[in-house]
Amino acid sequence: MSGSFASVASSGVVQGVIIGATLAFLTTILILDAVAKSETRTVNGWSSIQKAGQPGNGLLVRAALQKALPVVNVFEEAAYWTASVDGAGKRFSGEHVYRLHFLPGQLPPNDAFWSLTATDTVGYMVSNPIGRSSVDDHSGLVTNADGSVDILLQLQEPSGPAQNWLPIPTGRFKLMLRAYLPGVPIVDGSYEVPPVVQVS
Repeated sequence: MSGSFASVASSGVVQGVIIGATLAFLTTILILDAVAKSETRTVNGWSSIQKAGQPGNGLLVRAALQKALPVVNVFEEAAYWTASVDGAGKRFSGEHVYRLHFLPGQLPPNDAFWSLTATDTVGYMVSNPIGRSSVDDHSGLVTNADGSVDILLQLQEPSGPAQNWLPIPTGRFKLMLRAYLPGVPIVDGSYEVPPVVQVS
């Protein structure tokens, strides 16, 4: 009996350790997510974390931001914005057509280059008919008569300039905009990425 009791007790201890470790892990994830959220700035549906990669961050902030944006440069070297909703707060879906409209002279200011990428919700590139997963300042984007630029986000080839077309996945998706060696308006926070607008 004593051996059986010891075996049951030992089994209970092991289960307790596993349950305790699981709860500790889940609590840590919740804390890290909460800290990352508190450090995230969202404007027009675009979220960015300006403190990511900074050496002065405390251990908790560093861990939280590393979880949110792994292998990321400091904001002064590369600015990142992500969006999974349009300007009205509706989740992106390949069922719709979207437009990202930059006013004249309002493409992301930088001293290197910028790029806009469409991925699935996990962050993987999705195949499309023209094999294009991003557009950037080397894409030969066509400007409108007033100098503004429209990037067209949709499944089918648009009637407008093909070089301004960024194909999107069929289901849910997200966008990432990056600016390398971002200009002063980005670094000081005065630059705002325009909202993505659902056209149809």
